[in-house]
Amino acid sequence: MNKAAVIGSGTMGNGIAQVVATAGYNVTLVDLKKEYLNRGMETIQKNLDRAVKKEKLEDKEKKEILNRINTTTEYENIKEVNIVIEAVPENIEIKKEVFKELDKVLNQDVIIASNTSALSLTELATVTSRPEKVLGIHFFNPVTVMKLVELIKNIITSQDTYDRAKKFVASLNKTAVEVNESPGFVVNRLLIPMINEAIFLVEENVACPDDIDTAMKLGANHPLGPLALADLVGLDVCLAIMETLHKEFGDSKYRASTLLRKKVRAGQLGRKTGEGFYQY
Repeated sequence: MNKAAVIGSGTMGNGIAQVVATAGYNVTLVDLKKEYLNRGMETIQKNLDRAVKKEKLEDKEKKEILNRINTTTEYENIKEVNIVIEAVPENIEIKKEVFKELDKVLNQDVIIASNTSALSLTELATVTSRPEKVLGIHFFNPVTVMKLVELIKNIITSQDTYDRAKKFVASLNKTAVEVNESPGFVVNRLLIPMINEAIFLVEENVACPDDIDTAMKLGANHPLGPLALADLVGLDVCLAIMETLHKEFGDSKYRASTLLRKKVRAGQLGRKTGEGFYQY
């Protein structure tokens, strides 16, 4: 297993591609448009340049990593890979279309993984002819820094697929936790409702964002406050996960804050747009 593909060159996709290439794999980064791919590669270049400047990486190593990453807009160009990781927007219908297209071109023994934060792996798996070879490989942002990967089995995932994926994750110098499919998996089922509750505190004028974050950093020993974390994750992603939890469980405790909805509608998504609960 020395060839991989990553579908989607956004924040998560380019981070995954960088990590996989750094581990010695040949990686093909796939996206709809060349301009998206160029943007993703620029981000990877900047990340590697920063590592060289901090003397965490040799210039020669940087060049080798970049040489292991190819880009394409055509699925036909990833026929020979061993594993594919999908990292497109958190929309089940978009992801299902991607999985259908991948299933058409990939060899039957190729693992198709999703980086979804909360969506059903079983629903994604069943649009393919290889549901037993589909699972979740959920990285965390920033991918190059965070050590955890949730390795999620759908209800049909074979043990062989899981074992191969676990070995792959270990080769990336990441730590995998085994998760059976459930909405939000482990981290986001715990984390995003906490963030949503912090947004309710702002909405109800209980405290300002900075004081809420300070309270959690100094009172609960969190390295980053929930609202600063929301801005890092992306408020649109937080909302999508809350909506998935609410829809799947049907429990009112997972209702999204009205303020969260307003922020997303206003395009105030956090760091990626320059404004969320803080200015960037």
